[in-house]
Amino acid sequence: MANPKHFAKLKEGVEQWNQWREQNPKIHPDLLSADLVGAHLQGANLQTADLVQTHLQGANLAEADLSRAYLYAADLNKANLSKADLHGADLWAANLSNADLSGANLVGTNLNEANLSGASLHGADLVKATLVGTNLEGANLADCSVYGISAWNVKLERAIQKNLVITPPNESPIQVDNLEVAQFIYLLLSRQKLRTVITTIGEKAVLILGRFTERKELLDRMADKLRLLGYIPMIFDFERPTDRDLTETVKILAGLSRFVIADITNPRAVPLELQATVPDYMVPFVTILQRGQPAFAMFDDLPRKYHWALPLLEYNTADTLLAAFEKKVVAPALRKAAKVRREKAAPPLRRSAEG
Repeated sequence: MANPKHFAKLKEGVEQWNQWREQNPKIHPDLLSADLVGAHLQGANLQTADLVQTHLQGANLAEADLSRAYLYAADLNKANLSKADLHGADLWAANLSNADLSGANLVGTNLNEANLSGASLHGADLVKATLVGTNLEGANLADCSVYGISAWNVKLERAIQKNLVITPPNESPIQVDNLEVAQFIYLLLSRQKLRTVITTIGEKAVLILGRFTERKELLDRMADKLRLLGYIPMIFDFERPTDRDLTETVKILAGLSRFVIADITNPRAVPLELQATVPDYMVPFVTILQRGQPAFAMFDDLPRKYHWALPLLEYNTADTLLAAFEKKVVAPALRKAAKVRREKAAPPLRRSAEG
């Protein structure tokens, strides 16, 4: 619970509170779980305050200093935070639904799992903020600064996303209209960084195809082997529910990879995505199958038609496969990749009707 003395001092009013903060700069106010519903705290100095699980529904915190404050799981539903300073604050799992954050300073703020549905963030500074699993449904993000933002699995249905500034404050502003693609667009503009990313992915990424049920342990162990060898494994589950076209996803990931490893042991359903992908991409494909399991004829046909598809590799146990992993999986794939690269770099063949 909140420190009774701190809570009583805040109740005296913002002016008295700010004077007390100025006189006691080393004190970190403890307002844990305090009931501040509808409180008038405009301009209050609440920096570094412990406001974890505090009830601030409908509170007026306009222009308040909440920098580096702990607002974990705080309820700020319909709170007025316009022009508030929240840089470096921890708002993990906070409820900010329908809150007014227009013009707020949210630099470096942790907004993971926070509920900002219906919130107004018009003109807010979200530079280097972290939004993982954040709910921004129906929020107004117009004119926000989003340089350096980390946005993953963000809910953006009905959100207003126009004029998002993706460049740092010291550069000429460049604006986009989609939060999730902001990071990618900036990468495209930073050509040297883009070249580095493309080179790294093309040289180091390895796509592993398989199933996440009984085969997950083997997929993870192969990924660990690849990491030890300096590669970046990407594991894709054949059976993962998705609203995107499965073949398209496999093709995108395969096109980014140095080589592909496909575990086709007990797939339940034939992974036709491989048959649809191999012909279109000159990327080495290593298919593996536990000995004794049924093999589909299509996998024997692929190496005959497309030399970048290596012959099916059978193994007895996961341990025997992993013991021979570098020799039987990685090395042949790299040799094939080198051959494919030479073929791609060779001059085109020409014939002459007169010769």
